[in-house]
Amino acid sequence: MMTQTQHKAFLGVSESATGRRWIGPSIEEDRQSEAMVQATGLPAPLCRTLVRRGVQSQETEAFLAPTLRDLLPDPHEMRDMEQAAARFLQAVRNRERIAIFADYDVDGGTSAALLINWLREMGQEATLYVPDRIDEGYGPNDEAMAKLAADHSLIVCVDCGTLSHGPIAAAKGADVVVLDHHLGGETLPDAVAVVNPNRQDESGDLGHLCAAAVVFLMLVEANRQLRAQSARGPDLMAMLDLVALATVADVAPLIGVNRAFVRQGLTVMGRRQRIGLTALADVAGLDQAPSSYHLGFLLGPRVNAGGRIGQADLGARLLASNDRHEADAMASKLDQLNTERREVETQVRDQALAQATARGLDGPLVWAAGEGWHPGVVGIVASRLKEATNRPAIVIGLDNEEGKGSGRSVSGIDLGAAIQRTATEGLLIKGGGHKMAAGLTVARDQLEPAMERLAELLAKQGAADIGPADLRLDGVLMPGAATVELVEQIEQAGPFGAGAPAPRFAFPDVQILFAKQVGANHLKVTFGDGLGARIDSICFGGMDGPLGPMLMNHKGARFHLAGRLEVNTWRGRQSVQLRLEDAAPAH
Repeated sequence: MMTQTQHKAFLGVSESATGRRWIGPSIEEDRQSEAMVQATGLPAPLCRTLVRRGVQSQETEAFLAPTLRDLLPDPHEMRDMEQAAARFLQAVRNRERIAIFADYDVDGGTSAALLINWLREMGQEATLYVPDRIDEGYGPNDEAMAKLAADHSLIVCVDCGTLSHGPIAAAKGADVVVLDHHLGGETLPDAVAVVNPNRQDESGDLGHLCAAAVVFLMLVEANRQLRAQSARGPDLMAMLDLVALATVADVAPLIGVNRAFVRQGLTVMGRRQRIGLTALADVAGLDQAPSSYHLGFLLGPRVNAGGRIGQADLGARLLASNDRHEADAMASKLDQLNTERREVETQVRDQALAQATARGLDGPLVWAAGEGWHPGVVGIVASRLKEATNRPAIVIGLDNEEGKGSGRSVSGIDLGAAIQRTATEGLLIKGGGHKMAAGLTVARDQLEPAMERLAELLAKQGAADIGPADLRLDGVLMPGAATVELVEQIEQAGPFGAGAPAPRFAFPDVQILFAKQVGANHLKVTFGDGLGARIDSICFGGMDGPLGPMLMNHKGARFHLAGRLEVNTWRGRQSVQLRLEDAAPAH
């Protein structure tokens, strides 16, 4: 692999409109792509994308059609899986009262809905409990667990519980099963089973699974145990829409079995058979076959909105709903809450960015803390800071003597481990998570020392040495070559998202035919090659930085444009659209 300094700037762009250097395919990648075109007959842009994914020519067929049959891991690869499924089935067989304690985000909500739907098909109802983000915080707490234990003999904690020693001990008289994926500590709570691919005694091979995927595998094992007893369990393939939504919304890397979960889950979702998801898609204005983009940016944020600034269990209840009127009402409420969340987020983001900028954006950690910042939006704002600076970022809302915060990391920097260590050292009240996202609670008087210590730990991982993110490009395309058919062929290498970015292409030396601001800060551009071929493009947030104004004032100059291709459907007609991300003058 070439180092950064060995790479030449692609198309000579060493500093683009957004301040980035463009990096194209290496000589080796070019050579492999050409060989793959010869061996497979696939289009060159698709071959470039496959080579970037590390796919060999002989693997293309299997990669382009991932199946769960080939990729689904054996549930037994995870510790405690057999015990978890056996205890769950025992509760079903004996008609015990089962409670599901779920986290308040999409992963928690989908995990709970998977269990509720499975149990409902077996003729059994379960109690759903989702803690309030502000009053109770993340994960099980002593009072809630003790209360649930008084009325239930089995409590299943989903997307939480791995570090909840005290609350699980407080569930006296009930058995507890944990199905989670957050980073485990040195010891595990006293539960019947803790199924978690990120336990310290696991290999980490399945560490990329979200909690809903862990729940799905537990149900695979439960169905297997039922078959061994000559009984049948519910159809799990019909539940993959929930696993897909969680995988994308929780920013799990789209590699291995996660690709198959999302690919097949999108197909299931396209059938519009889940009442709650259909209601949500309708209220979000989704009028085409869903893609991973829609899961991450249209559906996920709305499911999350209840846990962020409204009613914590609303998302999980919607996903588990089998009543159309109830689902429509909940979807409308979530849509409204999502609008409110965006307004709150904008206020906090502006203040956080100003504060972080004043503190300096070139250290190993970018952070901001503010009085009364809503705990429900600090995670999203941390994401925005991370994207703006290419640094790990933490945003904290202060209330009385405590602050509750959320962090997001960049590739190669394990933020969850750094936060967990800082908590172990006593500088945080509590904290944990995974590599890319984590949460924390800190005493107000420990805020500065805790952030200093975190910055120190992140610096040791190399967080201070990261430059502005280079823009990686998969090659050049001419406007005439960018057809709907080509985009659909490239989509076969998807789904695209975390750990598997959509391929970006540069359109060199094109002329701007039309440029217009749309909405508050977006930019619409039509460009062409001067030979009659033209492409429409959209740049979301383009007017917030230098990119929009530069293209608006093009004065007939020619540009190199870069971005991701997509198919735009308008009134039944399909056309290619470029999701414009960057530009540079064509000298």
